[in-house]
Amino acid sequence: MTDVGRAVLLAVFAAAAALLPAAGGAAGPLQARTLTATVGPGFTITLRNADGARVTRLDSGTYEIEVDDRSDFHNFRLRGPGVNRATTVEGVGKETWTVTLAEGTYVFLCDPHSASMRGSFVVGSAASPAPPPPSGSVVTPRTRLVLTSGPGFAIALRTAAGRRVTRMRTGTYTIVVRDRSRAHDARIVAPGFRRATTVPFVGRQRWRVRLARPGTLRFVCTVHVGRGMRGSARIVR
Repeated sequence: MTDVGRAVLLAVFAAAAALLPAAGGAAGPLQARTLTATVGPGFTITLRNADGARVTRLDSGTYEIEVDDRSDFHNFRLRGPGVNRATTVEGVGKETWTVTLAEGTYVFLCDPHSASMRGSFVVGSAASPAPPPPSGSVVTPRTRLVLTSGPGFAIALRTAAGRRVTRMRTGTYTIVVRDRSRAHDARIVAPGFRRATTVPFVGRQRWRVRLARPGTLRFVCTVHVGRGMRGSARIVR
């Protein structure tokens, strides 16, 4: 074989090799990337990537979302271009979704508490979403309030829409108390008012709380106040 013939043959072999898949490469579509979604047991909702970082921007493509719904009064919903999936409010447990994300803005939220339990991220080159509105405005006696103690080491006073309560007008409130653990109680102490559930009690109570003058309303689990189960709201006129 002449030198020219050998050169031509080597060129043909090189072209054929370039068309073959790389050694050890898997045929078929790329594996889905994994995200982790969590909602509850308190008033928290998160979406994180495989490194544990909060998701703010993603490439378009197929993702697996491992959803951990830890509360029977929250749910996790993801909606955006081509996607609208949710767990049930009453359900508790884990499930895995496979979703295809296109360019645009996606929102994840808890349906019953969407005013505060929500987040968003963008896919592709879409513009970043606007920051959420500030929380902690003054509530009035017409506002429905919920005090939740447990099931973990957390206690919170929030509006029915899920906003954290930091300032309250004087007046008479109806507060739904959700004591969710036999290991905790829920106590409110304010000027002229003091009431608590018992440690063995688990369930729901409705309290009529009269705040006659400015001061501080404190809510605690008396058993685990040292573990951070406490909070307060300022009472103003």
